[in-house]
Amino acid sequence: MFPKKNTTFHEGPHHSHVSKEKPLFFALVLTGLFFCIELFAGLISGSLALISDAAHMLTDVIGIAIAYISIKIAKKPADLKRTFGYYRFEILASSFNSFLLIFVGIYILYESFNRFFNHDAFEIKTGIMFWVAIAGLVVNIICMKILSAGKEHSLNLKGAYLEVFSDMISSVGVILAAIIIHFTNIKWVDSLIAILIALWIFPRAWSLLTDSFNILLEGVPKGTDIEGIKKEIKEIHGITDVHDLHVWAITSGKINFTCHIVNRENSNSEELLFQIKKLLAEKHKITHVTIQFESVSCDQEEKH
Repeated sequence: MFPKKNTTFHEGPHHSHVSKEKPLFFALVLTGLFFCIELFAGLISGSLALISDAAHMLTDVIGIAIAYISIKIAKKPADLKRTFGYYRFEILASSFNSFLLIFVGIYILYESFNRFFNHDAFEIKTGIMFWVAIAGLVVNIICMKILSAGKEHSLNLKGAYLEVFSDMISSVGVILAAIIIHFTNIKWVDSLIAILIALWIFPRAWSLLTDSFNILLEGVPKGTDIEGIKKEIKEIHGITDVHDLHVWAITSGKINFTCHIVNRENSNSEELLFQIKKLLAEKHKITHVTIQFESVSCDQEEKH
């Protein structure tokens, strides 16, 4: 038999772009200003750890700027060429941020190992190093507070948050290095802290990269149990089979769902559709749903 009905339930507004723009803008201003201060202080103090922290702060600035711009672009409405709109630009930005973090980490490792074996050739002004790192720690804590509210709903905000968080750890490391060098004159500690900063960056960058790639490859979103959803739908009275089920995300927080439902001849497809949408929305937070109802599955049709 031919399919009885195609029904699409369109999702409500995507998570608020405005609510994401404001924290990104304030974080961008703070990190941008402090990057200039920290880089200048690092050059004056001669601290590689402080310069590394400034380089890390630069990734914060670039990452937050890209996230901010991508959200602006993602607000553009869908058109005939891009029927899903520009939401994917956010994920492209997150991927770029990940590669940027990895590149900075590799550069810091390279410079750190070079200086580690020539640390006596460098003079480090621990006073400047200490107080600028303290200021950096304060800036990072403020930015983390600003970005924390939306980080679970956007990969862009999550990326920016992770960058600021890892930068906060870097600032703590620079503070410790300044104290140790000041009291012991063990200068290689500066290189050691820079190496630890780089090693701290890699796993967080990789996590963000894999999350971004999963969306770009239209993989199943994290926490979504395909077999569990299929089982729950089949338990609805009147449904005999579920097939061609697909779940993927256009961007973080915007999940799409499609499937074919085989229902009994005497069942009410409108009522079944309501129950399925309610199940997906309430239990799985999936609201962009497209369902095709069939009295006989496509596989069974082909056999006949």
